[in-house]
Amino acid sequence: MKKQKLELTWIGKEERPRLEPRILLEDQALSYHAGHRVTEVDLFDNRLIFGDNLLALKALEQEFTGKVKCVFIDPPYNTGSAFTHYDDGVEHSIWLSLMRDRLEIIRRLLAEDGSLWITIDDNECHYLKVLCDEVFGRGNFVANLAWHKRVSPANDAKYFSGDFDHILVYSKKKDYWRPNRLNKNASQLANYRNPDNDPRGVWNSAAYTCAKTVDERPNLYYPVTNPFTGKEIWPSKTRVWAYDRNTHEQNVKKGLLYWGKEGKGQMPRIKKFLTHSKPVVPRSIWSYEEAGHNQESRLEIDKLFPENPFTTPKPERLLKRVLEIATNPGDLILDSFAGSGTTGAVAHKMGRRWIMVELGEHCHTHIIPRLKKVIDGEDQGGISKPVNWQGGGGFRYYRLAPSLLEKDRWGNWVINQSYNAAMLAEALCKLEGFRYAPSDSVYWQHGHSTEQDFIYVTTASLTHEQLQELSDEVGEGRSLLVLCNAFRGRGDYANLTVKKIPRQVLSRCEWGHDDYSLKVENLPQKPAEPGQLSLFGMEGKS
Repeated sequence: MKKQKLELTWIGKEERPRLEPRILLEDQALSYHAGHRVTEVDLFDNRLIFGDNLLALKALEQEFTGKVKCVFIDPPYNTGSAFTHYDDGVEHSIWLSLMRDRLEIIRRLLAEDGSLWITIDDNECHYLKVLCDEVFGRGNFVANLAWHKRVSPANDAKYFSGDFDHILVYSKKKDYWRPNRLNKNASQLANYRNPDNDPRGVWNSAAYTCAKTVDERPNLYYPVTNPFTGKEIWPSKTRVWAYDRNTHEQNVKKGLLYWGKEGKGQMPRIKKFLTHSKPVVPRSIWSYEEAGHNQESRLEIDKLFPENPFTTPKPERLLKRVLEIATNPGDLILDSFAGSGTTGAVAHKMGRRWIMVELGEHCHTHIIPRLKKVIDGEDQGGISKPVNWQGGGGFRYYRLAPSLLEKDRWGNWVINQSYNAAMLAEALCKLEGFRYAPSDSVYWQHGHSTEQDFIYVTTASLTHEQLQELSDEVGEGRSLLVLCNAFRGRGDYANLTVKKIPRQVLSRCEWGHDDYSLKVENLPQKPAEPGQLSLFGMEGKS
């Protein structure tokens, strides 16, 4: 019998893009940093990448595999609702394929103790959950959080007001990942009082019983005495004391039992002093009082861009909660659907390193101006005051390089004319799995895969004499991959592997494919159905 497995299937699932690992080109005119250090821990090497987010993820793979602590993405929800900056009305199967391709690279980028957080609504949440189970492994599912995003109901809703979004949380390896606990919020602190004027300070009380029966824990079934009334108190046989006799006697000596006002309580409770309390476990329901709401996020963006608001931002407090749980200062955060740049802005204010990717023009109209205000300390909205943000740091702006190969006028694949020697060497290093590290003193060392294995890239045609000279220089115990336009060799060069370009890389990937977002020209040709929306872009919403 053919071996079967439980999986989600859809049209085109077996089709996978052969992605070209592009290089990234910094545009220093759009990079930005503060004029001076504000603190000793200012972060300058953050990255903002303009380009298709699938190609950008592939471009990051060589350098950042296993290094990202937290990925937060807010992908299009496939609702069919048209937005100003993109349209996320995407045919269901295509949406799943595009999400799968991105999730697979994201998983490789995550550190062993890293986690992925995805905001999504009901339209795709449950399909996405099964897809993530397949990519990450069902055992690495952590939680499905409910974020209460609306303050007031949508009274124009046909069925139910959509008051919350899901946040799916996955770990790279669940055994390695642990969430940070949270400081108590104002409502939790309000429960700490001191009605008996205990000199140890304010306290909260907890039940003195536990969810065990007398049959399960007979040693926890015994009488205790109310010191105010002298009455002997027994626990319920279905809910016995939480402490054995010895621990109970210690609790009495320490004055930890509370018998209610004037000692008239029916059952004791145990005092939990604020000075001894620990941070709390994160809850799976996030109220808008703690994590912000949609109206709040729009107000934040309106203050930054009063003339050009972004329609679907996420509140800074939501990202703050995610990063508090998932990361620590200095950790690396990735958002490949950057939208208005909330993730980078919050990460920057919280002392986390970040990488954001965005293809939409709002990368320039919203994200860059927003980040400049953050860096200059001018943005005092959002979480700035709670974290005492004063500005500082910076980021580097990158564009994806064009495809390495292009077709000439006869239809032949040739090296892209826009590539200079350095770009060509870096691109071929990435394609061949070498680390690009050109030597200042040895002309043939453009990169290395090990301490003894090197790569040399040239557009020249090499003669036998030149190859022999190279072989002699490389010497014994080392090896060199030579990629050149053409060569004429007459001998066996034991330490050289010589290949022609572009022939060596022609079959590696899809050349000249610049856009894997949801553009109409990328979709399969099929007759449009009545009322079907046109499809535009798959980029970020946060």
